[in-house]
Amino acid sequence: MATKVMMEALSPTMEEGRLVKWLKNVGDVIKTGDTLAEVETDKAIMELVARGDGVLRARLVEEDTVSPVGVTIGVIAGPDEDISALVSGAGGAGGAAATATATADSRGVAERAENSKEKEVVVSASPAAPRENNEVVVSASPAAPRENSEVVVSASSAAPREHVVEAPAAAAGPVRSSPLARRIASERGIAIDQVAGSGPNGRVIRRDIEAAATAAHVSVSVAAPAAATTAAPAPAAPSVATKPTAASAPSMVIDGDFKDVALTQIRKTIARRLSESIGPVPTFYLTSEIDMTKVTELREQMVAAGDQFKVSVNDIVMKAVAIALSRHPECNAHWMTDHIRYFSRVHLGMAVATDDGLIVPVITDAHTKGLGQIGREARELAKRARERKLTPAEYTGSTFSVSNLGMFGIDQFTAIINPPEAGIMAIGSMETKPIWMNGAFVPRQRMRITMSCDHRVIDGAVGAKFLQTVRQLLESPMMMLF
Repeated sequence: MATKVMMEALSPTMEEGRLVKWLKNVGDVIKTGDTLAEVETDKAIMELVARGDGVLRARLVEEDTVSPVGVTIGVIAGPDEDISALVSGAGGAGGAAATATATADSRGVAERAENSKEKEVVVSASPAAPRENNEVVVSASPAAPRENSEVVVSASSAAPREHVVEAPAAAAGPVRSSPLARRIASERGIAIDQVAGSGPNGRVIRRDIEAAATAAHVSVSVAAPAAATTAAPAPAAPSVATKPTAASAPSMVIDGDFKDVALTQIRKTIARRLSESIGPVPTFYLTSEIDMTKVTELREQMVAAGDQFKVSVNDIVMKAVAIALSRHPECNAHWMTDHIRYFSRVHLGMAVATDDGLIVPVITDAHTKGLGQIGREARELAKRARERKLTPAEYTGSTFSVSNLGMFGIDQFTAIINPPEAGIMAIGSMETKPIWMNGAFVPRQRMRITMSCDHRVIDGAVGAKFLQTVRQLLESPMMMLF
């Protein structure tokens, strides 16, 4: 029985995914649980696994393509099973236009089992999804990968099957192309009707334009106007568009004066989440300057005791915030539109900068963990975040967040709340200042922290008391032991 390969919601907040790389080719035998592809979600790059057994009969979505959750991107079925109706009913650009390709693939699988010699596979267009101009896709070499071996032949009934492959017929009407391809072609001054389309049914897509821009000459179009077709001799074989060398990189348009880089899934999520926060959320800010001298001394003592006791200043700050949240649950809360949810457990999010943007892994039950455990988990989560290997359980469920830019020399800043959380703590850098103590100026380590508060949940006095507790814990870190 045929199984659809769907773009799955690989994270709780995922609405669409970018297919980074296919790990299986059409014709490969698939077992349930096999990894089919790598998909970029709004947080990380995840593996898409098979939900059925059979043969990968069709890949309906190309690499570096963004598809909404729920869209069919491939089909797993038996070698001889008819999947034309299943493919034609698939959504997106790989729907009806991919039916003939999928049919050719399935027949190629069957013929390879009978005869290993290289030969031409001829098929008819499926009645459920006819190709325009009666064109069908065939494999020039069954043993070669599909994306590098497809050519187009005429399906005229007058031509015997053994006839030589003809050049593609001219298509009536405008050239099929994606909006992005048209925009890039216009920006680069490329005639889109002179570019060979490698998309479904000869559609010109982004990678075709990028290949044409770097090629020494412009490829002949499979849908050139009739006048140009008659004036120029037909090529012996249609050209094949070059695939991008790095599908995992975002698409890019380079001009002499600027560079346009397509949004990654994580950057799209950041933009959406921040727009949901800074506008609708009534935010106010509380800043406090803390004496961090004793924290610095504590950390130096722990580092001197051995690597197993090594922690950072940020680890100590997060521990203090977690304890303060457990004592002030009115700040450890979510705004839920029609009610406020107060948490008895502290799941502390820590903002981590990656090449693709900001992500917030979560230290669960941070109020119950010692400094050493918080430090180890923080380092491991930060490493996995930068490698895009976090699981959904590791970056969801935070009840409050901490963002630290002190290591970049930032004295003070205001962080944007991550809804539905009610607050976030921004940590600045430490600096040595002369402080008047006991009748004399003495050097002390000082650090500013700023709390962003959702006024719908946290009142000014409530936030001030919370910050007061954080300050007491950091200025007397031995209190964190009780």
